[in-house]
Amino acid sequence: MVALGGGHGLAAALGAWRRLTPELTAVVTVADDGGSSGRIRREMPVLPPGDLRMALAALADEDPARQEMARLLQHRLGGTGVLAGHPVGNLVLTGLVELHGGDTVRALDAVCTLVGACGRVLPMADVPLDLVARVQTVDPDDPARTRTIRGQVAIASTPGRVRDILVSPPDPPVHPDVLAAIAAADVVSLGPGSWYTSVLPHLLVPRLRAALAATPARVVVVLNLEPQPGETDGFSPEEHLRVLQAHLGGVALHTVVADAESVVDRCGLLSAVRECGAELVLAPVAAPDGSPRHDPARLSAALATVVGAR
Repeated sequence: MVALGGGHGLAAALGAWRRLTPELTAVVTVADDGGSSGRIRREMPVLPPGDLRMALAALADEDPARQEMARLLQHRLGGTGVLAGHPVGNLVLTGLVELHGGDTVRALDAVCTLVGACGRVLPMADVPLDLVARVQTVDPDDPARTRTIRGQVAIASTPGRVRDILVSPPDPPVHPDVLAAIAAADVVSLGPGSWYTSVLPHLLVPRLRAALAATPARVVVVLNLEPQPGETDGFSPEEHLRVLQAHLGGVALHTVVADAESVVDRCGLLSAVRECGAELVLAPVAAPDGSPRHDPARLSAALATVVGAR
């Protein structure tokens, strides 16, 4: 099983998939340029560690000692000095990369051992990426005008709807272990997560997209529960899917998982899914408390039907 994404969305997917298989690889976006990750990538020649750290914590063993280590990785330092706000895991990963001569994958494997991870965590590219988006302005007198915005944080915080997105550099190197994991996978999943800045970037890296197009794995997409302000304002589930379809570039899509309560137009979504040549799985996958997040146990139950259908 290979799960692609970043941030809280990927962590939710990993929390679900780990209930179904120990053979799990997370392939994580490396375009974050905000907060602690942004500070570190501006000062050090390393990949932004934040999303990688979150994936490592999500895969930590349930043993109390391992969970304490995972909590330490996630703990943000207090105070008002230069270290304030840095998660401990970001500093640990950065230090291990230095210790291993710049080898990020070796550093990630070391932390996987530290937390007893259920699987591996790998970066989607071997160099930090920048996202470049064309964003529609909110000027009512010129609704067709767009602006070019560079950087994940700037894209997420700029008013207006994202029209398209690119990665820079356009053809970054990808670690062989990532390509091997995709080639050997039975299932590959995309989403949930920030659509333009965590999900679609995986399809914009040529070597990743070629590997996804060639894999015999079942490709599963987990749709978001609601639009994300600044990225997908006003998007219906079917519009999320149509944007994804426009970026597939030869990648086959087999299954779309959506929360049954979040879909208003079921016929419209079913039509969009069939246009992709996929099947639709509607299930209660949202947290039962009504918050806009996926519940790992519920999502795992829905994904189990997908795995059983293979």
